[in-house]
Amino acid sequence: MRLLADLHTHTVASGHAYSTITENVHCARAKGIELIAMTDHGPTVPQGAHLWYFWNLKALPTVLDGVRILKGCEANASMTSDNGIDLPDELLCLMDFVAVGLHPLSGFDERDRVKNTEALLRVIANPFVDQITHPGNEDEFPVDLTAVIEAAAKHRVILELNDHSFAPSGSRSASSGREREFAEASLAAGVPVSIGSDAHYALHVGRFDAALAVAEEIGFTEADIINRSAESVMAHLLSRRERPTLDVGGVWEWPADRSAAQSGSAEAGEVR
Repeated sequence: MRLLADLHTHTVASGHAYSTITENVHCARAKGIELIAMTDHGPTVPQGAHLWYFWNLKALPTVLDGVRILKGCEANASMTSDNGIDLPDELLCLMDFVAVGLHPLSGFDERDRVKNTEALLRVIANPFVDQITHPGNEDEFPVDLTAVIEAAAKHRVILELNDHSFAPSGSRSASSGREREFAEASLAAGVPVSIGSDAHYALHVGRFDAALAVAEEIGFTEADIINRSAESVMAHLLSRRERPTLDVGGVWEWPADRSAAQSGSAEAGEVR
């Protein structure tokens, strides 16, 4: 099974990642990846991106060197904001892709299953939310699996199978069993599922091996996975809501002579 889209990637704007969006795109292209979602952390995560960063995503290309870029976020659930998320709906509605997750130091460190579940159910019901990231992180953020699965099925929100949850060096490997349970329940309930790299460095974009092996063991086919191609991703997203800024960035190709770009020339790229 080969996946041609990655719906979970980070840049230096997340505060603890190490590559730019351009570097991520170039590594994606080298691996044959057709589409990446740029999902930098929302402001509640320490050193996460400021709201202004997300407001200005329209400055980025829609397609760069043949790779489509979904300009989005990995926002955080919130117990204090009006919409239960650390980015406002006025901003979320303009994004190409909205992922939300539970993260350390963002208000959910008590391991309170009831609180965590209530927060995720509110997030899933938000019409601008497309994906819940690493929902099986039982070790840090336990949730009610049945309730989350039922809500995701009802609202057609993607539940992610995160590669970091299965890689031995991954920060969530202690919860790999629960992540697998979420995947099994999602398949049984017909919940949309993606497999994400959660790349924090460009060379990790499109790295799905650990999670993909688990998905195949469970019995997933390529047709069961949303990010099997750019086409399948776009079909799902556009079936859920309008994406008003999806194509505003244009299609860009870097010149064969990269020295112009390195020197900061105004002619470094060509928009079509």
